[in-house]
Amino acid sequence: MADQLSPDEKFNLITRNLQEVLGEEKVKQVLQERALRVYWGTATTGKPHVAYFVPMSKIADFLKAGCEVTVLFADLHAYLDNMKAPWELLELRVKYYEQVIKAMLESISVPLDKLKFVKGTDFQLSREYTLDVYRLSSMVTEHDAKKAGAEVVKQVEHPLLSGLLYPGLQALDEEYLKVDAQFGGVDQRKIFTLAEKYLPSLGYAKRAHLMNPMVPGLTGAKMSSSEEESKIDLLDSKEDVKKKLKKAFCEPGNIQNNGVLSFVKYVLFPLRGVFSIKRDAKWGGDKVYSVFEEVEKDFVAEMIHPGDLKASVEDALNELLDPIRKKFESPELRKLTSNAYPDPSKTRGDGGGGEDDELAPSRLDIRVGKILKLLHHWIITHPDAESLYLEKIDMRGIESQAMLLCASIEGEPRKVEPLDPPEGSLPGDRVFVEGYESGKPDDRLNPKKKVWEKLQVDLKISDECVAQWKDKQLMTKLGQITCKTLKGGNIS
Repeated sequence: MADQLSPDEKFNLITRNLQEVLGEEKVKQVLQERALRVYWGTATTGKPHVAYFVPMSKIADFLKAGCEVTVLFADLHAYLDNMKAPWELLELRVKYYEQVIKAMLESISVPLDKLKFVKGTDFQLSREYTLDVYRLSSMVTEHDAKKAGAEVVKQVEHPLLSGLLYPGLQALDEEYLKVDAQFGGVDQRKIFTLAEKYLPSLGYAKRAHLMNPMVPGLTGAKMSSSEEESKIDLLDSKEDVKKKLKKAFCEPGNIQNNGVLSFVKYVLFPLRGVFSIKRDAKWGGDKVYSVFEEVEKDFVAEMIHPGDLKASVEDALNELLDPIRKKFESPELRKLTSNAYPDPSKTRGDGGGGEDDELAPSRLDIRVGKILKLLHHWIITHPDAESLYLEKIDMRGIESQAMLLCASIEGEPRKVEPLDPPEGSLPGDRVFVEGYESGKPDDRLNPKKKVWEKLQVDLKISDECVAQWKDKQLMTKLGQITCKTLKGGNIS
C-alpha cells in the first residue's frame, strides 16, 4: 500500500487523529526522500489496558504509510518513575509487555515483521549513553527537568532525583534509536520540547514529535493503569467488560470527557472505517456509520442512547480482546502474568495473611472529596438507563479511583445523604477507622477477594449520626465523619 501513496498522502495518514505535530516540515522533507523512522516508547509499569489500542491504531497507520517503526519497552524509565516497577520485577514486566503488545498488534492485523522491538536497558546502560546522561545533566536545570516531567512522572512532595533524570533519558533515546520522530501522548509534550531544546546542545539533530490526544477513561478522566475502574484490562472477561462499560460515564448528549465515544473515534473508526449501532427495532433499529462525525452528531441530538452506544462498543471491543484472551490462556503466559503482577493481598509482607488481616479497614484508601457539580435527575424508560449522574469529584493528588460514600435508608423513596467530613477538611485528607490509623492501604484492591464488599457490610451510621465500622468511628485527623439525619443508615 505504501508504495502507491504520494508523500502528501503518507503525511496525511501519519498525522490523522493526532492532536499536535511539532516539526511538520521535517516530516514532509523526509517523506520526499525515504521512509520516516518513528519510535513509540512505553514504560513497563502497570498492566496495559484498552486505551493502548489508541497508539496501536496509529502504529498501524505508520506502517501503512511505509514508516520504519520501533517499539521501545522502557524498563529503566519504569524504575526511575518513583519506582513504579520494582527492580526485581523489571525483567518479568518487560516480557509481559512484549507478549501483550504483540498480541494487541496481531488482533488488529498489524504485521510484526515490519516492527522493531527494543528493551531500554539493552542500550541505556552502555558507556556512551551513560556519558551522554552526565553531559545532559550538566546542561539541564532542575527547573526544566521537573517541568518536563510534570505530566508524566509521578509527582510527590519530595521528588527523587531519578524522576528528574527521566525526561533527559527519553530525549536521548531519540538519538540512540536513530529515529526522525518520536510518537506519544500530548501529556509528553514538555518532554518533547525539552528534547528539541537540549539535543542540539549535545551535537544531535532535533527530531519531530507526533502527539496523540489523551483519551478519557471510563470515569471521564484520563484512563490510567493505577485507577482500576477507569480502565478495561486487556485480559478482562466479557462479564467484566460489560460491568465496567455499564458504569462508564456516558451522559446523554454530552460529548465532553466521554471515554466510550472517544474509543469509537480513536480506535474503532481508524481500524475498521465503520461503526455499527445495534439496537431493538422499537428504538430505531441497527444503523451503520461510515464517519465518526455522524455518530457524534446523533449522540448530541440524543438519537443514540448511551445504553446502545455502550452495548455496541462492548461487542466491538470484545472482538479485539478475544484473540488476546485466547493467547493468554496458555499456562506459560498465565504464569508470566501472575509473576509480573503478583496479587498484592499475597505479598503484603506485614506478617498477616489471616482473616483478620484480610478484613482490616486500613486496606481501604478512603479520602475526603469535594463535589463540584451535581447534574439534574431525569427519567428515561429505555433499558439500562441511569437516572442520576454525579461527576467531577475533586481528588487532587490522589491516584486511586474516587467513589462517593453515602448514608442511605431503604424505603419508598430511598433516602440518601453524602457523608460529611469535619470542618476544615481538604480534598485528599485520608479517612481512617479509629484504631487502624497506621495501616497501609492496598495499592489496588483485588476484585476477586471482595475486600470492599466484606468490609462494607459493617459500615453503619450510629444513632448519633456518626459513621462507624464495627462500632469504631470513621475519622480524619480533624475529627469524626458524620451525616445529617439518617440514624441507623447503611454506608455504601
